[in-house]
Amino acid sequence: MSAEPKLRPNETNANRYYFYLALCLCLLLAAAWWRFPHPMLAPVIALFPIAIILVLSLPFEMVLLFVIFSFFRIHEVFPALYSLKIPLMLSLGSIVGLGWHLAITQKVKMWWNRELILISIFFMLVTVGVVMASNRGVAIEYFKGIYWKIALMTYAITWLTRTSRDFSLACTLLTVSGCLVSLVALSNKANGIGLVEETRVTIGRALGSVLGDPNDLALVLMFPAAFATSLMTTAKLARWQRWLGIFSVPILFFAVLATQSRGGLLGIIAVFGVFLYRKLNNRFLFIIIGLCAGLLLYVVAGISDRSSGGSAEDGMDASAQGRLFAWEAAWGMALHNPFTGVGIDNFYSNYFYYSAHWDGLNHAVHSTWFGILAETGIVGLLVFVTIIIMLMRMAFNSVISLEKMAHAPAVITATANAVFAGLLGTVVAGTFLTQGFTWPIYILAALILAVARWVDLAKK
Repeated sequence: MSAEPKLRPNETNANRYYFYLALCLCLLLAAAWWRFPHPMLAPVIALFPIAIILVLSLPFEMVLLFVIFSFFRIHEVFPALYSLKIPLMLSLGSIVGLGWHLAITQKVKMWWNRELILISIFFMLVTVGVVMASNRGVAIEYFKGIYWKIALMTYAITWLTRTSRDFSLACTLLTVSGCLVSLVALSNKANGIGLVEETRVTIGRALGSVLGDPNDLALVLMFPAAFATSLMTTAKLARWQRWLGIFSVPILFFAVLATQSRGGLLGIIAVFGVFLYRKLNNRFLFIIIGLCAGLLLYVVAGISDRSSGGSAEDGMDASAQGRLFAWEAAWGMALHNPFTGVGIDNFYSNYFYYSAHWDGLNHAVHSTWFGILAETGIVGLLVFVTIIIMLMRMAFNSVISLEKMAHAPAVITATANAVFAGLLGTVVAGTFLTQGFTWPIYILAALILAVARWVDLAKK
């Protein structure tokens, strides 16, 4: 039985209200123009009905585009878009569209399961941590600037991703966006633009973009690598989607290598390893190939030539030693604040007070697990780890269930494989990359929940 949702009669009738709503808003704008005439209001009034209809009729597309612009920082990758405030407009469209279909048309139904409830508990812990943060101003700024959007879009993606078309669009746009960012990264590498430590590629460093950190850039590129690899390896997909995967995988791969990020390298090895493991029946051969590939990639990536963490440093390199000091400080923060932590985005500002090895500078934690531990406490880490374990099990069960279905759409299978590999890669990369409060884990969680929901409905 198909899991594709069907429109009810009242949903079809509710669509006519789009026109009436747009007309009423246009009348209000016209009245405003009459009272406060301005030439810029004329094109706004002309385009407003089209914008309203698009926002209300394409809620999933609005949410997906907002996530892509916020996560991949497309407006910073292509600076010509920066002044257009596209993420702001997409965020407003996403909220309006989601609210309209939840409250008015009821085309989107809220549903809950154990995993989503536990994710909600974690969101509440983070929110309480903001109030109790040691530097409340920093915590509030990060929460209102970034994290509340991540939390809201987690629910939006979970509830809006329902049909094969939704999954196909998500896989395609995430892969294309990652490929575009990778091409810019490789171009910067070739032209020596924005390099860190003379060899590590970045994007938008002059704009203060998060992609200006090579570790964060590696994380952003590793995420679509899972989707591209899944498109490339999934049988029965549309030919153009498989060719998209074939074209994107090497571009994403070499862009990750250009960041010279150890966490990114581990993550992409884990992603490729998931797909390779499913193709090989010999576990010993898989281990040998994995070890050889890891050593080869370490050499090819040029990590040994890095200014920090390279072979030029004697003994334990400064990069590794710095991480150990940061993790020790994170443990101290958690012991002092076991229930709330020091607050979201507060590790950096608290480093001085909890580090036993002060070198005159505050440092980032460079670990998802220790970052969660420091900023949400021991309770927050336990909840977070439980969420990851439950999501891993759910993603794996979805993959197995889809393999047993005789007529499962290929794009659903591709999405299931991608989110499973992506989450595993994110978990592995989390050893070196700080991603507990950034987009990837939450996008993957939402898609894992959506795939599992589709599978459950298909079984009924």
